[in-house]
Formats: sequence, structure tokens, C-alpha cells
Amino acid sequence: MSRRTPALIAAAVLLPLALTACSSSDGATTATGDKAAAKSDGFPYTVKNCGVTTTFEAPPKRVVTMNQHVTEIMLELGLKKSLVGTAYLDDQVLPKYAEDYASVPVIAKEYPSYEQVLATNPDFVYGGYSSAFTAGDGRSREALKKSGIESRLNTESCTKGDQPMDTLYEEIRQVGRTFGVTDRAEAWIKRAKADNAATAKKLADLKPVPVFVYDSGDKTAFTAGGEGIGNELIERAGGTNVFADLDKPFGDASWENVVARKPEVIVIYDYGATTVEQKKKRLLTDPALADVPAVKNKRFAVMPLSDAVLGVRVPAAVDKLAAQLHPGATTP
Repeated sequence: MSRRTPALIAAAVLLPLALTACSSSDGATTATGDKAAAKSDGFPYTVKNCGVTTTFEAPPKRVVTMNQHVTEIMLELGLKKSLVGTAYLDDQVLPKYAEDYASVPVIAKEYPSYEQVLATNPDFVYGGYSSAFTAGDGRSREALKKSGIESRLNTESCTKGDQPMDTLYEEIRQVGRTFGVTDRAEAWIKRAKADNAATAKKLADLKPVPVFVYDSGDKTAFTAGGEGIGNELIERAGGTNVFADLDKPFGDASWENVVARKPEVIVIYDYGATTVEQKKKRLLTDPALADVPAVKNKRFAVMPLSDAVLGVRVPAAVDKLAAQLHPGATTP
């Protein structure tokens, strides 16, 4: 698997006079001018993201997204008109986003070059994985900043020791604030919390199932660790991640440990050129795995990779995985 607004400066000088002359008795500003309006909408807004502190005087207007889950966050928040370019899908966007996604130029199948990013004349780049901002490829956040382009990295790539679902809520909240759509962000968070509560209620009396995630790998198993949203997704779906002691969102595990930890269900992440059936065949035909309960009983669950990363699919993905881990027991 990783603002140039000189007019605002002048407005800032005039703002104190405007506030003195035009404030109403309840403290609300009635002054005219973009600065006053922007401030009433929550700007300037300062946010610290993965070690980078940025102050926005107004919402970004020309955005490039890299990686599917952040693209879908933008579309869920109704921000398609802000997108001037996108790149790197792991699978198909959700049907609800298909029309909006089709209106956004795809500037690269995978990661674009720095020159391809600059060609869109963006003022903001939003990356899903740390690999989106690989310095060796010229797309570092520092390089973008030198070109007058602000950036954001999805916080799953830099958050440790937190509750990932809370991190997801904060990711949506901060993106909503950045783009001046706080109401949309808070509405999504409210729905997500309700959906998560409904799934938890269905699973309240069920025993957790030991789960091994198979993302990819041959000599070793690339799997979900205990730090990311993938681990919390398993737990909320009524499972126990057998590699929860791996202290990162993704990592390698030995096949010997897969055997030793006896998962009862194997969750296969579906993406890329290797199909689910090819992954199943690799697991079912490996003699070393023959006694693993999930292999012996052919108990597999399947999730698109974009369901299992920090994005807007997660609440629904919890419910879908719960139905696979506990078939027949999660019907409302």
C-alpha cells in the first residue's frame, strides 16, 4: 500500500473600524465586506494536521485529491465544485458519488507527478496516505507550500494511540471547517454515530470472532494492525483482530503466527490486480494453513479496501462486516 489573497490584508485593516461602527446590540457583526462575512462563517481557521499548522483565511477553491477515501470525503460533503483534479482509486467509487466523480478530471491513474499537480493550478492538495506526499517524488507538503499550495494528510497516517472512530469524526469535522461546510460535516457525524449505535445494539449479546485480515502477500502476510480504523472496524463488527498487537494500521505478519493465532474468519481486502478468488486460492492451497480454522471451514469475509480506511464508508462497512462475521444474527 500511504493562499494568495492580498485583498484580505486590506480588509483586515478595515475590520476593526467596521466592527466598531456596525455591531448590533447582541454582538453580531452587521458590517459589509468579505472579511466580516468570512469571520462569521468561521474564518480565519487554524488547524494542525500531521505536524503542519495552517491558517485559512477562506475555504480553498481549487483542490486536488489523491487516494479514494479522501476523494469520497470531499464528495460526501458536497464539495465537487472545489475539485480540479483527482487521482488513485483502489476500486469503484460508491454509486451515490459516481455522477459527481465523473465531473472531476482524473489527472493520473495512480499518483500524479508534481508537474501534473501544478498543471491544475491548485490551492490545496488532500492526500489519503503518507505516500501521497512522498518527498522523493517531488510531492512533499513542503514543496507544495513553496509553490503556494496548502495541503492536508488524512490523519490515519499520523495518529497513534487514539480511538480511530473518534479520529474519523475529527477528520470529517476539520475538513468541514476548512471548506466552510461545518453544518454538513456535523450532520454526517450525527448520522454516523447513530449508525454505529444501531450496529452495536444488534451485536450486544454475541461472542467476538477471531479475525485475520489478508490484504496481500506471499512470503509474509500483509495485514491490518491494531492502530488503524481497520482494527476498530473489526471490533465494532463483532470480531477480534488476531494481530491487534501490531502497533500500526498495516504491517507484515509471519504465516507461522497466522497459524498459531487460529483465526476463525479471514477478511480479504478486495482491491488492485489480484482478485478475491486468487487470494482465496492462495490461502486454501497452502499446506501450512490447512489447520487454520478459517481455512478448514472456508470462512471468508470480503471488504473493499476503501471500506477499511479512514473515510465516510466506515459506519456502513461495520454493519456489512458484522453480517459476514455473524450471519443470520444481525438482521434487525
